[in-house]
Amino acid sequence: MTTLDTIAPERAPVDAPASVELPQSSILATYRRAPAEFVAGDGVYLIDAEGRRYMDFVSGIAVNALGYGDEGLRAALHAAADGLVHVSNLYGTAPGEQLADSLVAKSFADRVFFCNSGAEANEAAFKFARRWARAQLSTKHEIFALRGAFHGRLFGTLAATDRPGYREPFQPLAAGIGIVERDIDDLSAALQTDRAAALILEPVQGEGGVRVLDPGFLRELRELTRERNVALIFDEIQCGLGRTGTLFAYEQSGVLPDVLTVAKPLAGGLPMGAILMTSEIADTIKPGDHGTTFGGGPFVASIANHVLARVSDPALLEAVAANGAWLGEQLREIARRSGRIRAVRGVGYMWGFDVMGTAAHVVSEAFSAGLLVCTAGEYTVRLLPPLTATREELALGLGILESVL
Repeated sequence: MTTLDTIAPERAPVDAPASVELPQSSILATYRRAPAEFVAGDGVYLIDAEGRRYMDFVSGIAVNALGYGDEGLRAALHAAADGLVHVSNLYGTAPGEQLADSLVAKSFADRVFFCNSGAEANEAAFKFARRWARAQLSTKHEIFALRGAFHGRLFGTLAATDRPGYREPFQPLAAGIGIVERDIDDLSAALQTDRAAALILEPVQGEGGVRVLDPGFLRELRELTRERNVALIFDEIQCGLGRTGTLFAYEQSGVLPDVLTVAKPLAGGLPMGAILMTSEIADTIKPGDHGTTFGGGPFVASIANHVLARVSDPALLEAVAANGAWLGEQLREIARRSGRIRAVRGVGYMWGFDVMGTAAHVVSEAFSAGLLVCTAGEYTVRLLPPLTATREELALGLGILESVL
């Protein structure tokens, strides 16, 4: 992993591709949308209503791991449409059982809970960890997240998200959740009380600037949480399921969490999340402790079975690892040649670079040149190409990016 971690200036809550005038719409204006209407896709390209093609290095914010128009995904969708769409979790269905078995077989976990999104996955992880912790000691309830974290926009996950602009309008947030510096001494102090229940972190912080946490740091945290009897939660909603070149990002450090959350690419663009956990955590959860209406339904689970098989394919993972290392080298060369990039960070098909001006300006200029990239803070441009992108396609996108810079 590349661990260059130059600290950028304080990040504002920039989440938009550019500052554009919002069109009149009945949809609530919570996003600044780019001036395009996409109607089709082809591989690594999106196509707008006028037929213009855009190379997509956003992938639906790491959702469209298989790109667009994938024949296998299309076949899986058609096959799933011939079966049940929904029966509720009062009953079991084969696709959900198969998916849970596959996730367990491919990971550290013993049990799986399905939900509808990444934020919901993290909220459930908080509940499960707190339930486990209070079974050990009644005072244990506090959950800690790291500086730079992004875990969602619900009240619990927002309290664990380090973006003042996101947090302040909605205070007071959920109690018993706090932010700690990315420092082993600060974390040790926070976790030493008899109130500490869980620590959540992203092995690669996505929204926080694409910051790769050092494997040695993760190993220290694993040792510390074991000593203090604190649950360790890994949020791999953006960095998991193949994006770093291994199926799960934790594999690259050798650190096994107690709980893991995944979502974004899991069901190929359909809404789905999952919480993976050890039997120690799972055994404290009783019927009625948590629930979901739609989570793990037969239609989405059928699609997720196909996606999981594809993103866990060793050949695809080897290509992501090799091409991702090459991508990082090329970004550093662009930084050297352009003089417009202050730092480059990333792994696999998840990269960020800090620019001299604002990231939103680069995103807007790239959009005009036919390349879709996104931000990870006010000064960081983020690249999240489909996992199926070839080295030649990556090179084409980098050529557009360098011309913009």
